[in-house]
Amino acid sequence: MAASEEHDSPTEEPQPVVEEEETKTFKDLGVTDVLCEACDQLGWTKPTKIQIEAIPLALQGRDIIGLAETGSGKTGAFALPILNALLETPQRLFALVLTPTRELAFQISEQFEALGSSIGVQSAVIVGGIDSMSQSLALAKKPHIIIATPGRLIDHLENTKGFNLRALKYLVMDEADRILNMDFETEVDKILKVIPRDRKTFLFSATMTKKVQKLQRAALKNPVKCAVSSKYQTVEKLQQYYIFIPSKFKSKRLGSLNKFKAKARSILLATDVASRGLDIPHVDVVVNFDIPTHSKDYIHRVGRTARAGRSGKAITFVTQYDVELFQRIEHLIGKKLPVFPTQDDEVMMLTERVTEAQRFARMELREHGEKKKRSREDARDNDDTEGAIGVRNKVAGGKMKKRKGR
Repeated sequence: MAASEEHDSPTEEPQPVVEEEETKTFKDLGVTDVLCEACDQLGWTKPTKIQIEAIPLALQGRDIIGLAETGSGKTGAFALPILNALLETPQRLFALVLTPTRELAFQISEQFEALGSSIGVQSAVIVGGIDSMSQSLALAKKPHIIIATPGRLIDHLENTKGFNLRALKYLVMDEADRILNMDFETEVDKILKVIPRDRKTFLFSATMTKKVQKLQRAALKNPVKCAVSSKYQTVEKLQQYYIFIPSKFKSKRLGSLNKFKAKARSILLATDVASRGLDIPHVDVVVNFDIPTHSKDYIHRVGRTARAGRSGKAITFVTQYDVELFQRIEHLIGKKLPVFPTQDDEVMMLTERVTEAQRFARMELREHGEKKKRSREDARDNDDTEGAIGVRNKVAGGKMKKRKGR
């Protein structure tokens, strides 16, 4: 990573912040009243640990390295200071947030728009898989906040006429470790070269890898490190269990993000798809269908619940072939997980109820389909319009003409 900053202390490591007595409100952290009201409307009753440490320093104008467990409220830790600063000095193309995935980009955009809805904040999501022309039009309107994946942003910087980030005031790199693990180093390096040196930079990461340390030296000036957890840890309010089952009884994989967002589902059956970047606030239980090959991915999976101070449960299916992987996870998190208590009779009773409910649901769907079919047939039988007696108006040359003979 080529250095793009002049450092006050190039070799100095950022010093961790000494955790003080917990602040109770966002107002105590220095957040302006209108944004405090937005937090209340979102149900953010009090700041999380990373927010308590990062927000006051960010409001002072410091560069931040934020290390915290997944689900700790990192988005609020950088979004609130940025919006606070935007209120003081309104400007278009004010902040850029780089993220590794399109899903995370949209989630961050939703939080910015929710927090900034009362002050008219506009954001644009610039990610792959979406029509580039529509994104160019969004950039032409000069939104306040851009949330982007590095590759697609470079495409627009190089090919979209009139678009540049020369006036940018804030840069955020969220999930920085994952951005670099996905081989976006070249793109990030290009971005650092075309944005102002006189800016504020926030780097948030679950882990402090060598690549992240290298990026820190290239992008941040004398940053302050905000670390609120050990390197690998699950949150205190997360209850974790395992169930041992023979491998032949594993169930079918299911998943739908929209059902969670609509609060129609509250149990997440997790595979590696759910390991990082999903912010689904209403998940009560995470079920690990299989054990991840990499123990660190377990922490990210179970982090989909017990987010931002809420409680939650994680249950992992363990077969006779998974024991070694399971023991590695226990070693990583520093605790032995208890067996989840199950009663065979209760499970079989629930299975019967589910089977019966499925049978009724199929019957109702079939009856509903038959009723719709009968309705359509009745409508055709009772149709006394011109179409029913063979007289139709046709469009010919832009004019309506009646069929010959009528």
